[in-house]
Order: sequence, then structure tokens, then C-alpha cells
Amino acid sequence: MADARISLEQVLHVAKLARLTLSEQEAREMQEQLDAILRYMEGLDTLDVSEVPPTFHSIPMLAPLRPDVPARCSDRSEILAQAPDSQWGGFAVPLVLEVE
Repeated sequence: MADARISLEQVLHVAKLARLTLSEQEAREMQEQLDAILRYMEGLDTLDVSEVPPTFHSIPMLAPLRPDVPARCSDRSEILAQAPDSQWGGFAVPLVLEVE
């Protein structure tokens, strides 16, 4: 792999960052696999996509979204009046954890 896109040292560095222990053979295999991925990506760089519109999803998303229109928010006192119990301007709920 004289003209590899990724060096063995880079593979070992990334493996160290990922806390992976690779044998010499595994590191070389990983280098070959990553090099193949990088070569494939270089091939994609040669494609002319100037006529392709940008997209957010690979398939059409037909989920209807409601319009984002500001509306009046309910008054805190109205909401707290409907609660079984309130305290300090919020809902009062039973303790879940013991407090010491």
C-alpha cells in the first residue's frame, strides 16, 4: 500500500482514541478497509451533482407539520388552580427520593 490514503500510524492513533487494542495484523486489515472507504469517497467526489437539489432526507417526508404561529399561553394561576396541590408557583408532587 505505497499510496495509501491513511497511514498505519493514523489507524493506530484512532484505535488508541477509541480505546481499542489491535494486533499488527488487525491494524493492517483496518488500514486496508479504511483505505478502500476513502478511495470510494474520492470516487464520489468526481460525480457532477450540480443539478441535484439539496435534500434533508433520502426519501420524501410527507409528515404534515402544523404552522408555527404564536398563540396566547395559559395563565399560570389558571393551570395551578386545576392541580391537586401546588407549592412555590409550581406543581407539588410526592417525594421520590429521601432528602436528608
